[in-house]
Amino acid sequence: MALDQSMIEQLSSIFSALKHQYILRVTAPDNEKGKELSALVIAFVSSSDKLTAEINAGDNLLLELLKDGNPTGVSFRAIPTGHEFTSLILAVYNADGKGKNYPDEVLLRRIQSLKKPIKLTTYASLTCTNCPEVVQSLNLIALIAGEGVTHEMVDGAVYTDEVEKLGISAVPTVYANGEVLHIGQSNLGELLVKLEAKVGKENLNVEHVRKNFDLIVVGAGPAGTSAAIYSARKGLNVALVAERVGGQVNETTAIENIPSVAKTTGTQLAADLRQHASEYAITIMDQRKVEEVKIVGDNKEVYTSFGEILTAPQLIIATGAAWRKLGVPGEAAHIGRGVAFCPHCDGPFFKGKDVAVVGGGNSGVEAAIDLAGICKSVTVLEYAETLKADTVLQDKLASLSNAKVMKQVVTKEVVGDGTKISALKIAPREGGEEQTLAVDGVFVQIGLAANTQVFDGVVERNRAGEIVIDERCRTNVPGIYAAGDCSTVPYKQIVIAMGEGAKAALTAFDDRIRAGK
Repeated sequence: MALDQSMIEQLSSIFSALKHQYILRVTAPDNEKGKELSALVIAFVSSSDKLTAEINAGDNLLLELLKDGNPTGVSFRAIPTGHEFTSLILAVYNADGKGKNYPDEVLLRRIQSLKKPIKLTTYASLTCTNCPEVVQSLNLIALIAGEGVTHEMVDGAVYTDEVEKLGISAVPTVYANGEVLHIGQSNLGELLVKLEAKVGKENLNVEHVRKNFDLIVVGAGPAGTSAAIYSARKGLNVALVAERVGGQVNETTAIENIPSVAKTTGTQLAADLRQHASEYAITIMDQRKVEEVKIVGDNKEVYTSFGEILTAPQLIIATGAAWRKLGVPGEAAHIGRGVAFCPHCDGPFFKGKDVAVVGGGNSGVEAAIDLAGICKSVTVLEYAETLKADTVLQDKLASLSNAKVMKQVVTKEVVGDGTKISALKIAPREGGEEQTLAVDGVFVQIGLAANTQVFDGVVERNRAGEIVIDERCRTNVPGIYAAGDCSTVPYKQIVIAMGEGAKAALTAFDDRIRAGK
C-alpha cells in the first residue's frame, strides 16, 4: 500500500495535535515484504514532525510503537495495510490519549486495575472486517494498562506456519498469556470482561453509580442512533447504551440501498452514526452490556455490566439482531475451528478446501459465490424446496462449476475433534437416512435472531423473540418502546430501522407531552 500525497496530508491533519514524540521501529528482512513495510513506515512518519522511523535488519517482520523513547507495548507482526491501516493510525492517536474510541473514566479504571503481566496476541487478516475493532481494543488495553501489558497483531497470511501449528481457522483469534482468550468479532467491553475473568483485577471499590435521564435508548445501531438523535433534538436528556455503536451494521461490507447514499460500508456507516450522535447532547455509553431491566413505579431502571444504574421514565429498545446459530451438536465446540459466520473474514482459511454453506437466502448464496472463488468445492444446504435468494444470485451460483445445491435437507450435527471439523451429518427434511458430507468448514447463513433475551418478562415478545409493538412502536408496557430489527416490524433493513427509530422517539415525546411531563 503506497501512501499518496492526499493520504499523507490527511494524516498530517490527524496528527497535528500530537503532544508526544513517537518512533515507529521496523525490523524487517531484505525481501519484498520487508521493503514494503519499511516504505510504508517512512511515508507514514513523513506526515508529522512528531513521528520518526527507525529501520533495522532482521529475520521477521516487526513494527513496534515507542512513545518518548519508551515501548508502548503495541506492535504489529504485519504490514498494517488494508483494514489494519486504521489500527496503526489509532495506535499512535490513542497513545497520545486521544480518539473517539478512547474509553470513558469507568472503562479506564477497569483497564488500569487488570493484574499483570499480560501478553496479548491477535491473529488477524488484512481483509477481515471484524478484526480491526478487536486489534484496536486490545491496543487500547495495552496502552492504558501500561508496563506489564503488551499486544501484538499478527497477520495470519504472513505467518502461515504459526497459524497452522496453532490450528487457527478463524480470525480474529486472541491469545492471552499463551492461551486462547477469544475467537471472532468482539469489542472493548467484552474483551475486558474476558481478561478480568482470566487474569483477575485489583479491587476497585467502585459503588454502583446511579444516573438519571429523560429517556434511555438501548442499542446504537441505525434504529437506536436515530431514536437518540430525534429525542435529543426535542431537548431531552438522552442516554445511548450499547456494546458498540453501529451494531450489526459493523459486520456488513458494501451497503448500496440507502437513498441518497449510493455506496458505503458498514464500518463507515457506524462511524457516521457515532459522529452524528456526537453532535447532540447525547450521553453515549458504549462497550457495555445491559444485564437487567426493572420497572420501578413510573421509572425504568437499566443495569449495565459496568455497575451503572440508569433511570428514566421512558425507554426505547433498539437492540437489533445477531447471527442465528444452527443449534446442533458439535456447532458450539467448533466455532472458530471450522464453523464460521463471516465468509469475508474466514474464507481465506479454507482456500483449496471443501466447505458447506447452510442457508439459501441472499446472504447464503452470496457467501457461496464468494467462497467458490477460493475453495475447492462449495455445497449450499437449503431446508426449503427452493432457494430464497434473488434470481440473479441463483443464476450466478448455477454457473459455477465447483458449487452445488442440496435442497430440502436438515443439518443434524457438526463432526470434528474439537480443533477442526471433518464433516456434517445431514438428512432429508421429511425424514430418511442420514448421510455424511465431508467438509473442512461450514458457513452458517440462516438469518438473524432478535437480541431481546434481557427483556424477557419485561415486555411482550413473540415466538421468534421479537418485541411486539403497535404501529407507533409502543410495547405492552407504558413508557417502553421498541424499534428496528428487534421488533415485529416487517423487513429488516437499515433504512427501515432508521425510520422506526425516529418513529419511536416521536411517539415517546408525544406520550410525554400528553402526560404533561
